[in-house]
Amino acid sequence: MASTNDLKNGLVLNIDGQLWSVVEFQHVKPGKGPAFVRTKLKHVLNGKVVERTFNAGLKIETANVDKRDMQYLYRDGDDWIFMDSQSYDQIPVSDAVVGDNARWLLENQDAIVAMNEGLPLYVELPASVELTITYTEPGLQGDRSTGGTKPATLETGAEIAVPLFIENGTKVKVDTRDGSYLGRVN
Repeated sequence: MASTNDLKNGLVLNIDGQLWSVVEFQHVKPGKGPAFVRTKLKHVLNGKVVERTFNAGLKIETANVDKRDMQYLYRDGDDWIFMDSQSYDQIPVSDAVVGDNARWLLENQDAIVAMNEGLPLYVELPASVELTITYTEPGLQGDRSTGGTKPATLETGAEIAVPLFIENGTKVKVDTRDGSYLGRVN
């Protein structure tokens, strides 16, 4: 149990048997009436975001979330198999839990898997990953970095927009949060 005074971004709360992560919080002391805490909560499993207000000093049940360093090994049907870096236990993680991160996952890539009571909740990838371009239209003489962009397919199958001078086989750095091109890798 934690008080509303203990709220911080990233804290996972257990409200009515469902897990919610605190995205934003603000302590409000109006001129009239008691103080309260205005929060923005994100459902851990389905990503739904809601706003909720709590009275100041109210006790809220927190969930024990264990974040483990893991390595993605391979795909088995609808499951993604991750290996715990310390215990070497292999854990299946469903498609729904991996979600959009599947676009950036390569075999033997490190990730953080958040677990609650043995169930995987979500997968966190590093802020950027290095991937190779498997197909893009050839660039033309005179294409510069300040020009436009063109679509490119990565080795994971994801598509991103890259500058016109990028060619097939180029290794690029990609932001995993929004899928934007960050630069070439030498």
